[in-house]
Amino acid sequence: MPSSNTTLHHGSVSAHDRERLLRQRGCVVWLTGLSGSGKSTIARAVESALMSRGRLPFVLDGDNLRHGLNSDLGFSDADRRENIRRTGEVAALFAEAGVIVLSALISPFRDDRERVRRAVGEERFLEVFVDTPLEVCEQRDPKGLYQRARRGEIPEFTGISSPYEAPAEPALTLRTASVGVDEAADEVVRLLETRRFLTPAMELA
Repeated sequence: MPSSNTTLHHGSVSAHDRERLLRQRGCVVWLTGLSGSGKSTIARAVESALMSRGRLPFVLDGDNLRHGLNSDLGFSDADRRENIRRTGEVAALFAEAGVIVLSALISPFRDDRERVRRAVGEERFLEVFVDTPLEVCEQRDPKGLYQRARRGEIPEFTGISSPYEAPAEPALTLRTASVGVDEAADEVVRLLETRRFLTPAMELA
């Protein structure tokens, strides 16, 4: 709960002013899926694609955030929820600044993702489900995490000893078992175009 001694301040520069400057509308693309599904790889590919178009994207990667902002959190259900809450608040600030945020976190619980949606705003939140079967993620297992989880070395591991709740109505579903990284990134970019987040400045009057 915010302190009763603080006041929410609004600056003289509007979100519309920033969007005209950046030639885009700020939003949050929230990529959710199992470990090894390809979330971070896709986010980085989208980031590169947008940068090549002269846009301003930024990736919020779950692993990277746990080295700084969320370094005090573990992997209990409560800590995971706090991890998502903090990341969602940061993403909301970036989106308000006009940035296209690409958030790549497992974020296993629907309620937590819905809380981020509310923080960001329905119109600026795009939930993208990176839908990769568990067996494919285990075959990839780039960090060896699934093997350790199967041996009981990592408690509460999503998909093994902790549940993953898939989105009910995502804005986009990417099935990376059959779709390559570049194609998946193209689909995300098309989603941004369709929702007019890449609208040119002269159309944002």
